[in-house]
Amino acid sequence: MKRFTFSRLTLCVLLGTNNPLLIPGLASAGWIQQNSGTTFDLSSVHFPVDALTGYTVGINGTILKTTDGGASWVSQTSGTIESLYSVHFPVDASTGYSVGFWGIILKTTNGGVNWVSQSSGVLELLSSVYFPVNASTGYAVGGAGTIVKTLNGGWSWASQNSKADNNLYSVHFPVDAFIAGFTVGDYGTIRKTTNGGGNWDTLTSGTLRSLFSVHFPVDTAIGYIVGVGGPGPIILKTTDGGATWSPQTSGTTNWLSSINFPVDAATGYTVGGSGTILKTTNGGAVWLGQTSGTTEALREVYFPVDASTGYAVGERGTILKTTDGGSGVEETAESRGKELEARITAKPNPFTSFATLPGHEGERFSLYDVSGRKVGTYKGSQVGGDLRPGVYFIRALEREAGLVRIVKLR
Repeated sequence: MKRFTFSRLTLCVLLGTNNPLLIPGLASAGWIQQNSGTTFDLSSVHFPVDALTGYTVGINGTILKTTDGGASWVSQTSGTIESLYSVHFPVDASTGYSVGFWGIILKTTNGGVNWVSQSSGVLELLSSVYFPVNASTGYAVGGAGTIVKTLNGGWSWASQNSKADNNLYSVHFPVDAFIAGFTVGDYGTIRKTTNGGGNWDTLTSGTLRSLFSVHFPVDTAIGYIVGVGGPGPIILKTTDGGATWSPQTSGTTNWLSSINFPVDAATGYTVGGSGTILKTTNGGAVWLGQTSGTTEALREVYFPVDASTGYAVGERGTILKTTDGGSGVEETAESRGKELEARITAKPNPFTSFATLPGHEGERFSLYDVSGRKVGTYKGSQVGGDLRPGVYFIRALEREAGLVRIVKLR
């Protein structure tokens, strides 16, 4: 796997070689494929307390566990052949839940040595399970607007009125089990509760497309949703607790299935069709593609403790891991088109001391490195004078504009 798919040719020319493998740092980085030991599709992944011990579930009752950060995955006996779509361990690596087809809910209290079936009281497919703060109070959502809740660790589950009859795919409570919770689904459905599910109120998403994943990183105000919208994906963001949602530009044409912001509302990841992985470091103002090394659809992404070490799972037993935040980005036809739209040109480019942006000398620009990390803010009259040699992207602060790539030689 190469670090930067878009910059191999540029770097080869700059370093005087025609072999990318001779360029330091390009041989292995980013997302690395792991050996799952299965070819069954995997739907969900969760690491409860650290980046070492984690679980993934999938079709045919598949449950896998790792205790060495994914170096090895061991199959567990789920007791079912039904498909499992979500797994969650609320507070430790011992007690966890998984949900799936025909309203199945499984629970373990010994790290997956035994999984015991619970009675959900429904026969609809359950697609997402979430316990906000402890192993007692949790929610699961699924087909035909199904929402069930437990207050006693799953000994009993009670149905709630979602005011929806279409499929729900994701549920999330940012702070606790009562202050605010969100669920999303087909036809642009967003529901919010502020009383532990006693009432689920309808929020306006601005779309009629399928919404697959919802995540509020740190509080009940700022949140994100991903899904499929028209011919391509959809990313929505709210900064007012869901009262309004604004679409973001993804830079991909593939659908998106899962979104995760590990530690704050700035740095996040989303995954989806054809091995798509996108990363933002500025709250979604810019999403940059990363090289996944696979064309298999990815179903869920999760970063356990920080924004560096994370996992993604998907079809045909695919498990990917990164320890460097996904490393490089890949340039897409869409991002190149945005560069042309922006009509911003850097001169000279490549440069040695600094670059200027003719016609935009008085404007301020954000600069990002190839990992998507913001490295500084510059005026168009003098960009990049303090940078190390490398490839960077510029974006205007004052208005919507495409990304412009610049290269510093030395």
